[in-house]
Amino acid sequence: MNALVHLTVLLNETVAAVLGKPDGVYVDATFGRGGHARHLLAQLGSGARVIGFDKDPQAIASGEALMREDSRFEIIHDSFASLLPALEARGLLGQVDGLLADLGVSSPQIDDAERGFSFMNDGPLDMRMDTTRGLSAAQWLLQVSEAELTDVFKTYGEERHARRIARAVLAEQAVTPITRTKVLADVIAKAHPSWERHKHPATRCFQAIRIAVNRELGDLEDLLAQSLQALSVGGRLAVISFHSLEDRLVKQFIAREAKGDDFPPGLPVTTWQMNPQLKKVGKAIEPSAAEVDANPRARSAHLRVAERLASVQK
Repeated sequence: MNALVHLTVLLNETVAAVLGKPDGVYVDATFGRGGHARHLLAQLGSGARVIGFDKDPQAIASGEALMREDSRFEIIHDSFASLLPALEARGLLGQVDGLLADLGVSSPQIDDAERGFSFMNDGPLDMRMDTTRGLSAAQWLLQVSEAELTDVFKTYGEERHARRIARAVLAEQAVTPITRTKVLADVIAKAHPSWERHKHPATRCFQAIRIAVNRELGDLEDLLAQSLQALSVGGRLAVISFHSLEDRLVKQFIAREAKGDDFPPGLPVTTWQMNPQLKKVGKAIEPSAAEVDANPRARSAHLRVAERLASVQK
């Protein structure tokens, strides 16, 4: 298999989860190479509309190619955190029938050493989803303090030895700026006191830096909050996450919006009066054994689905 080929995770399950009106409006918040969007378009009518978002210039090139093939599709070069302004500009607020997001980094991004996401192959320390804007990981490391780097490793990487590793990274940085993935991976590996079995010691720290550089969790929180205004009544939200930090945000958001407003304990209120905004749809879906065999990177995926409810007028 070509190293830069991307196998779309939970393809059928995700599209089935959001598919509703044949001529409806749908958003693929993480277009990538278009696996979900193409599968969705194949099942929609001639009056449907699918809007894709992505920050990656290579993904945008794929999206522009799909636009030339299918007039029902449009690609937007921006973060999905800009969902509402994009929908408002198109007169589509509250009209989205299905919104899907496949979070994290894609296989083409990981496998391309020049993107700097992986410690497996040496490359420039970049890690930006959008290489046209923002600070690269190397530039970010030049301005971060030990306390900030420790917090990033601890919070986004759930790294137990965060302070020790942060100190070692910045000590190396003070001698020679770290601009290559292999140099950073070697510094982390040398500083790490207890290697996990079957896991490179730099895994958690690389994930943490990537999340910080791309503001991944902040953008996800924005997308989830904006989904309530974007979706039509009965519209579906489907999110695939690959690590516990993302999955926790999605799970808690759905649970909170399915519960509705808070009232003092013991107050006799009906579910309708609590004004829930979402209905949880089933349990989290995981890839089948066959999919994991075909694509080992799918093994940690979790798909959570919710449906937009009508708001109570107050």
